[in-house]
Amino acid sequence: MADFEKQFTSDYRLTTAQILYHRPDYPKFLQEFIWQDYDLAPKFPQLHGFLGFWVREIEGKLHSVYVAHQKIITPSDAHFLDFEGTIQ
Repeated sequence: MADFEKQFTSDYRLTTAQILYHRPDYPKFLQEFIWQDYDLAPKFPQLHGFLGFWVREIEGKLHSVYVAHQKIITPSDAHFLDFEGTIQ
């Protein structure tokens, strides 16, 4: 429920990051990690916090990070139909 409220009260968006990193045991190989959380665009403080944790605590050196974000709750489009009937 808290995530739902964030979308209404702030500009939180569902943020997905594709993180490519070098494997510690085989540095020439890249591994992919997908991170997803609600974050504030365009500064993305949650993502920056996670990447800071990664650099401090995880052995795999970061190669690249691709970020996508989408506002989940948007005004819906209303469509009116010219139909009148009875369902039985």
